[in-house]
This record gives sequence, structure tokens and C-alpha cells, in this order.
Amino acid sequence: MSKSKVRISELDFNNIGGWPQQAKIGFCVLLGLFIVVMAWLLLIRGEREQLAGLEQKETELRASFEKEQGRAVNLEPLKQQLAQMEQVLQQMLRQLPSRTEMPDLIIDISQTALSSGLSNELFQPGPESPREFYAEKPIALRMVGSYHQFGAFVSGVASLPRVVILTMHDINLKPKDAKAGITARGALELSGTVKTYRYLDDEETAEQERKAAAAQKAAGKRGGA
Repeated sequence: MSKSKVRISELDFNNIGGWPQQAKIGFCVLLGLFIVVMAWLLLIRGEREQLAGLEQKETELRASFEKEQGRAVNLEPLKQQLAQMEQVLQQMLRQLPSRTEMPDLIIDISQTALSSGLSNELFQPGPESPREFYAEKPIALRMVGSYHQFGAFVSGVASLPRVVILTMHDINLKPKDAKAGITARGALELSGTVKTYRYLDDEETAEQERKAAAAQKAAGKRGGA
């Protein structure tokens, strides 16, 4: 006895239990495939996208780790270089005048100007201004002399036993006689302010560090208020 084929149009979806066995099997297969496809779309694809994101994050973290590892490898040589630079800086600072040598240095600068033939019409040291690791002392001056005498003065200051640094501020150089102009032998007037520098001793440096820490702490309190 031959089995007749069942058409889909003849199936009653309200009575699936009454379908022929072959139709039930085919329906179950289609339903299973549908469930698998929907599970992939809803679950598996989302997990794959999350996995891809994690893999990308892993690549970024690995690159960051390698970069930081490279920095860590170079950190110790950099620390050694910094220590050497600080040592050289301290040696250079120690070549500047000390607190006790500063008064004599001021006198030496004034005497050097006089021995160079310059006339000190004004030579007035001002109060010191402490900085982080040095102090600067301004000197208001007005000197009169020739071009060569000023050159001799600069050379004499450079040959003093201690390293002397003079920086000029608001300096005005003009001929003493405005009609004569600037000539090699004509009298010139140099006026303005120069600053000379000395190093801070350990006690003074510690005091500057305490002041800086106190100022930073006060600024933090104002910012947090």
C-alpha cells in the first residue's frame, strides 16, 4: 500500500497532533533549525562580539605594558643621570660666594671699578632675595669712565678668586657729554642695576624648602575650601 504525499495546505496548524508522522518529523526539524538560528543570533553572536572586544582590549593592555616596561628599564639609568646632574649643579653652586664671603665680594667689585679708573658715583647694594637654591643681591650703580676702563672693570671682575656672576637690569649706557657721543676715549656713564649671586648653605636651603612646603600646603587648603 503506497503512502500518499501530504500537502502543507492540507495540514491543520490548530491540530498538530493529528498530523501524519512524516509531517510531524519535518516540522520538528524546521523548529529545531529555527531555534538554533535564533540562539546564534541572540547569544552566540553577542558573545563573539564581546570576545572580539576583549581581544582588542588585551592587545591595548599588552602594548601599554610593553611601553611601561620599556620605561621601567630606562628608569634606573635616568635616575643615575639625574643624580650626576644634581652633583654637578651643587659643585657649580659651591663655586659661587658663600653668605660670609658676600660682603667682601661687594667690596672687591667696588674696588675693582675704582682700580680700573671708573668713578663710582653710585654703588648701593640692596637687600637679598632668596630663591630655591641661591640668593640674588641687587646693586644700584652709576659709573663714569671710558670704554677701555669699562672693559678693564669687566676683566677684573672675571679674575676675582670666587666666581662672580653679574646680570644687568635696566642698564643705560650713554656719553657723559651728550654732544661728544660715544667714542673710545670719551667719558661714558653706566647707570642701572646689576645683580650678583651666592649659594645658600644647607641651613638656608632647608629653610627655603620649609617655606615652599608651607606655601604649597596653604595653597592646597585654599583650593579645597
